[in-house]
Amino acid sequence: MPRAGLDPVAVVTAGADLADEVGLSGLTMGLLAERLGVRTPSLYKHVVSLDALHRGIALLAARDVGLVLARAAVGKAGPEAVRALAHAYRRWALEHPGRCAATVRPPAAAAEKAAAAEKAAAAEETVTAGKAAAAAKTAAGEKAAAAEKAAGDGKAAGDEEIRTVSEEALQVLLDVLAGLGLPPERIIDAARALRSAMHGFAGLEAAGGFGYPEDVDRSYDFLIDSLIAGFTARPADQ
Repeated sequence: MPRAGLDPVAVVTAGADLADEVGLSGLTMGLLAERLGVRTPSLYKHVVSLDALHRGIALLAARDVGLVLARAAVGKAGPEAVRALAHAYRRWALEHPGRCAATVRPPAAAAEKAAAAEKAAAAEETVTAGKAAAAAKTAAGEKAAAAEKAAGDGKAAGDEEIRTVSEEALQVLLDVLAGLGLPPERIIDAARALRSAMHGFAGLEAAGGFGYPEDVDRSYDFLIDSLIAGFTARPADQ
């Protein structure tokens, strides 16, 4: 039975949930429409393209992970705060692999190509079997053009919002690392190293990339502790 009362927030949230199940790369407007109990063209009333849906999920994910990291760091400092933040991130990433993938935006060209294919399929679906081929082509073209214009109008603003929210989440990480007493010029280096390690480990784990029987939790602890030791080590000449 079709779902009533859909709005952009509900569609993006449902898309994020579905991405967590099937993977962000496996998410399509058709699958989302099926999940919501509506026809695919109905979704374009709320999100203008697949790329717009990815943007919405990226924004949702950035907000989510920012809150997760901030809560993990409350009342902690130094290595304890780094460990708490790292473990909170790993839990979130494993629970929400689709959202996690959305925090790293796909190349625009690939997203736009996928979005164009989705729009064309949706436009074709709206054409009844009895209409002439010329009318079907016109309708599809008009629908795609309108969707493309709407997507273009919101693209820059959407990216700026994602950037702002992502920087807020990153600031939590930077503040925690500053608590290790790092020189200011090394904090960004440390943030990149820690983020890469957390994201990469969680991604491999979610994909079943750790086949040996040794405890994965212990390996993650070793990774984070090794990074902390490296961050806090002082050069021999100091």
